[in-house]
Amino acid sequence: MKNYLHYKEYVGSVEFSEEDTVFFGKVAGIKDLISFEGDSVDAITTDFHHAVDEYLAFCIEKGKKPEKPFKGSFNVRISTDLHRKAALTASARGISLNMLVENAIKETVSM
Repeated sequence: MKNYLHYKEYVGSVEFSEEDTVFFGKVAGIKDLISFEGDSVDAITTDFHHAVDEYLAFCIEKGKKPEKPFKGSFNVRISTDLHRKAALTASARGISLNMLVENAIKETVSM
């Protein structure tokens, strides 16, 4: 089971452990670890909100800029042959390699 919670700009994954009879998750799209859990939908939602609020308060206290999830930039490692083909395809279409990749993702991901 995989679902998501949303709070402020953050998205949290939700999974269920049958063995422990608990819902658990972590914030997606950032390097910092923010985890949460609960034994019901209401409990995990409350703990998720609390975990995000604690993270933001901690960042303020430490003078650290909180990570923003899904900034719109990421690195992709592909074979040199595929990289060459993609760059040549983008050039032939008169678009940037970034635009080619963005278009390919849009075609693949349901929005």
